[in-house]
Amino acid sequence: MTEPRYTPLRERHEALGASFTDFGGWQMPVRYTSDLAEHHAVRQGAGIFDISHMAEFSIGGAQAGEYLDDALAGRLSALAVGKAKYSLLLAEDGGIIDDVIVYRLEDERYLIISNAGNRDAVSEALAARTAGYAVSVQDISDDYALIAVQGPEAEAILAEVAGIEDLSVPWAEQKYYAWASARFLGEPLLLARTGYTGEDGFELLVDADDAGALWDAVLAVGADRGLVPAGLAARDTLRLEAGMPLYGHELTRETKPAQAGLGRVVVADKERFVGKDAVTPQADAPVLVGLVAEGRRAGRAGYPVVLEDGTAVGEITSGALSPTLGHPIAMAFVAPDRASGDVPLFFDVRGTRIPATVTALPFYRRKK
Repeated sequence: MTEPRYTPLRERHEALGASFTDFGGWQMPVRYTSDLAEHHAVRQGAGIFDISHMAEFSIGGAQAGEYLDDALAGRLSALAVGKAKYSLLLAEDGGIIDDVIVYRLEDERYLIISNAGNRDAVSEALAARTAGYAVSVQDISDDYALIAVQGPEAEAILAEVAGIEDLSVPWAEQKYYAWASARFLGEPLLLARTGYTGEDGFELLVDADDAGALWDAVLAVGADRGLVPAGLAARDTLRLEAGMPLYGHELTRETKPAQAGLGRVVVADKERFVGKDAVTPQADAPVLVGLVAEGRRAGRAGYPVVLEDGTAVGEITSGALSPTLGHPIAMAFVAPDRASGDVPLFFDVRGTRIPATVTALPFYRRKK
């Protein structure tokens, strides 16, 4: 039996009274106080999340850009230094091994952040695709911690944190899906304006040994600005409202990008990339849709989507009673001829059919 893994912030979470759950082999905080309170704090003020379970890979070498163009579905050689891009790591059969974010750190150096549960699969795939390229791939996950600060107050809080200095880009000039270098207590810190909540915010990559001090410093400043520690439960409802896919739910090895609404991520006119010849799904392959309903009964992952006569036409991948919107929302894969909304659909909630309406994603969009 594999021993559970903990992040460098374990003692902080325990001191804050966190409840833990297994996530990709890691014991992670699922909540500290209340799922709803933590969710609303991120929408209205700010939340701080420990996401140190995520995996990091350093890609370097004279042909790093060309290698990533072949290894991933996007055109990463065109990414400017200082910018980030969402991309997909595909298998030869076009299925999704993982969804990742790629940061270009220097002309010949990139950083890839992938999902914790897919660390080994990503590592193996990246290593297998280096043949013929002047490139090196290093798994640096254990050297770093990753902390997310998300919410409308995120920038104001971080700008006041003692110890964060020497920013390469001033706070007010930092752009979405871009990063800045800085120092925290004299040690390197990467500030990425990315996140998984639908709110403004940052993800902070710091040496594992400095993670505790950074966590404490952010909490100390944020206490008067509505910042709370937030766990996986709030993170899940936040990303669902924002229409963001979760690997193992909306994305799997059997899912092709276009089915999940991610066809735009694939640069099909590249001369080659792994999965290119098989990336187009079958015409009758199920497609991802957003569904909304009235009342308080929400569909959950695995619940059927049915027609009025009970005929199953799909399955919910993620669902919840939206804390922000106050009604049930879900993402589901349905037969393509049922995705237009022309035919009434229903959640099958333990034998009760709940009318649902197809809607465009995301369910929630923050005010700029």
